[in-house]
Amino acid sequence: MEEAKHFIGSEWVAPAGGETIPVLDPSDGQPFTQLARGTAADIEAAVRAARHAFEGPWGAASAADRGRILYRLSMLVAARHDELAQLEARDTGKPLRQARADAAALARYFEFYAGAADKLHGETLPYQTGYTVFTVREPHGVTGHIVPWNYPMQIFGRSVGAALAAGNACVVKPAEDACLSVLRVAELAAEAGLPAGALNIVTGYGHEAGAALARHAGIDHISFTGSPETGKLVVQMAAENHVPVTLELGGKSPQIVFADADLDAALPVLVSAIVQNAGQTCSAGSRVLIERSIYEPLLDRLGAAFSALRVGPSHADLDCGPLISAKQQQRVWDFLSDAHHDGIGMVAHGEIIHEAPETGFYQAPTLLRDVPAGHHLANEEVFGPVLAAMSFADEDEAVALANGTPYGLVAGIWTRDGARQLRLARRVRSGQVFINNYGAGGGVELPFGGVKHSGHGREKGFEALYGFTVLKTVAIRHG
Repeated sequence: MEEAKHFIGSEWVAPAGGETIPVLDPSDGQPFTQLARGTAADIEAAVRAARHAFEGPWGAASAADRGRILYRLSMLVAARHDELAQLEARDTGKPLRQARADAAALARYFEFYAGAADKLHGETLPYQTGYTVFTVREPHGVTGHIVPWNYPMQIFGRSVGAALAAGNACVVKPAEDACLSVLRVAELAAEAGLPAGALNIVTGYGHEAGAALARHAGIDHISFTGSPETGKLVVQMAAENHVPVTLELGGKSPQIVFADADLDAALPVLVSAIVQNAGQTCSAGSRVLIERSIYEPLLDRLGAAFSALRVGPSHADLDCGPLISAKQQQRVWDFLSDAHHDGIGMVAHGEIIHEAPETGFYQAPTLLRDVPAGHHLANEEVFGPVLAAMSFADEDEAVALANGTPYGLVAGIWTRDGARQLRLARRVRSGQVFINNYGAGGGVELPFGGVKHSGHGREKGFEALYGFTVLKTVAIRHG
């Protein structure tokens, strides 16, 4: 893979403006390679290549042929599992074990959508005598994908995998903080037999290449994962061309723990749900709501678990790696500074190992207690390894706290009471609800998306294919 070039039309293409962006290793804060700084001219070239593929060989390919290519890609990703994990770990700072899990998930996304490609069916509709009416699902055409830095491989897989399976040609703008694995996968896609132009990668800054993609008149659908603020801008730009947008915008997800819960089963999940990827996860379980009668005992156990957590460079493969950047590190520090200023108590924190370079972007996992419901630590996405603990008296208060943020992405409910499980699953406003578990091990097959400020539309599973297609109704009058 050549440095500082885009991947357009299955070729490595130098940036039109000739500029580059340094790539920093979050583990030590030092640059180790560079990326092409994309502009509107680069986006134009990528959209043109995608349109040529869609109106040519890719658009003419059968659903079965699309599936075969995606399956070959899944096998290539699996075969290069360790190479991709090494790229992802250094680029994002996440521990190697997490990067390996991401590479495995990427292979699974392509495998899943390979199998789904020829199973996307329309329906025959009963109508008046003398008519036969049916529906067909057709690709949008050229789809734009703006991929964030926290899970480049996974989010690329769930978005691009579904779009390609449905027959679209794709233009991808990954986050400038983490592009390397996505560029390598694009190269593997060409090796798998994907026609030139069916998948194009333009790297660069969001306000330059990303904005150019969002407002391009040649884009027929946009998938965006990122912050609510940027999501609003993407929607506004796409609206200029009446382009539909799928948005996944993060969350402030609660885990609700009742006194009858299996605390031995819940404890490691409560910790891992906020520690994974150093808390830089849209679905992180960043709030733990605990029934009052077990509040102190569970906080003691959580505190002991947090105190045992260790943080270090990605290659050390510890519980946590660094945050992605100095900017993100400062954001987390600001939240913790506010907590200290406002008298919010800290129960425990993990340890940054001595071998961690001082120039890396580290933050120890931190457990806070008695966070007021109205405080921004209870309502805003920290995007770091900070868990806010709150207590509740009964189901009604638990639901009020769970629903009391602008977000609604994921929720966890821990109780042995079957009736309560069903009541709360219905009452909590969230795109996903997990009972006596959290995240279901990733769940490639499980539709994913949010309500309220967490966005709209669904990714993952078969449901994602509907978002990447247009439903057409055909009515034949034959007498």
